[in-house]
Amino acid sequence: MNNLIRILIADDHPVVRDGLSAILSTQPDFNVVGMAADGLDVVQQTAELRPDVLLLDLEMPHVDGVEALKRLREMGVEVRTIIFTAFDTDERILNAVRAGAQGYLLKGAPREELFNAIRVVQGGGSLLQPIVTNKLLRQISQDNQPDALSPREREVLQLMARGLQNKEIAAELFISERTAKFHVSAILSKLGAGNRTEAVTIALQQRLVEG
Repeated sequence: MNNLIRILIADDHPVVRDGLSAILSTQPDFNVVGMAADGLDVVQQTAELRPDVLLLDLEMPHVDGVEALKRLREMGVEVRTIIFTAFDTDERILNAVRAGAQGYLLKGAPREELFNAIRVVQGGGSLLQPIVTNKLLRQISQDNQPDALSPREREVLQLMARGLQNKEIAAELFISERTAKFHVSAILSKLGAGNRTEAVTIALQQRLVEG
């Protein structure tokens, strides 16, 4: 077949590599072109063989899977990557996706799911198992939460929501205008806001202040 999907298997366990190779070889459109046993080997073989899909474990000797992806990206080597691992912690998933992985499957997934993932990813799509998607979304949500505002900053924010300027805030809280300005700047930074209006809008959306 002319449209064979060229696959590189990367796992530090020989039995897993051999098992995956045997399973993938049952598909007429798959061609296992290489097997890597550690992260450095992954980088070298991917650069040399230029597979269509890299099936990559995260836990690898010398260099882990995420670091291998980062090195390949720095080298300008593009490869569609599916993380195939036993690790499902939120941070691991997020790091892998940020490093460029297009798919993330947990070991133990049905072989049909693995076959489908390889075809989807090779075709330019992305595929994450539902459990992985939920963890990823939760981690991203947590990452996007603003830094916690101090009690004083919440007081200043409430006065900002009432339209008070720095001088008026200072008088209301019995602090210097310079201190009020400092608190306002800290609030803008923590909320990721460009100005007072945006800060108040964000605060109202996130129920940090009373409307």
